[in-house]
Amino acid sequence: MKLYYAPGACSLAVHIALRETGVAFEAHLVDLATHTLADGGGNYFDIAPRGYVPLLEFDDGSRHTEGAALQQYLADLDPAQALIGAPGSRRRLAVTQWLTYVSTELHKTFSPWLWHKETADSTKRDAKLKLAARFADMDKHLATREFLAGDYSIADAYGFTIVNWSNFLGIPLSDFPNLRAWMARVSARPAVQQALRAEGLLKD
Repeated sequence: MKLYYAPGACSLAVHIALRETGVAFEAHLVDLATHTLADGGGNYFDIAPRGYVPLLEFDDGSRHTEGAALQQYLADLDPAQALIGAPGSRRRLAVTQWLTYVSTELHKTFSPWLWHKETADSTKRDAKLKLAARFADMDKHLATREFLAGDYSIADAYGFTIVNWSNFLGIPLSDFPNLRAWMARVSARPAVQQALRAEGLLKD
């Protein structure tokens, strides 16, 4: 299996899931500014017509995108399904519920609006206000639990990846102590440390 990723992008959540489940993979770095492969492998659009990461290429050559879907697929490769829960279980409902929340309420509020210089200041302000409201919601939720859906899950990996963008964009989390504590708990996991280090986001 091959993972096409960019450091710190949403592909980090899939990278973490791969390491959590122990699936063997090759990591291929993509320069999203030029849409080329860092190893000299050519035009990334030839591999991914949409041009974004993550993309997983299976051993049969088939290629698959959409981070939340890829995380669920990888979590199901573990016979115990510890990162997602069995089909039909309340655990799985809670995990997929949070995956959806992160995808729609956080991911698509951060991106593309806060990453592009041409975004109007009023739009950036509205996006940050929405994020603050969502962070407050998560902070309240995390006041009584260590992880989003009970035990650690792929929803935490995805949530960590997206909330971590606040560090790149200078958005403070000082008003959300429970959210910050959760970020620290997720970050401390060995698989997360490995993924961060592999992407050059964690210095030894």
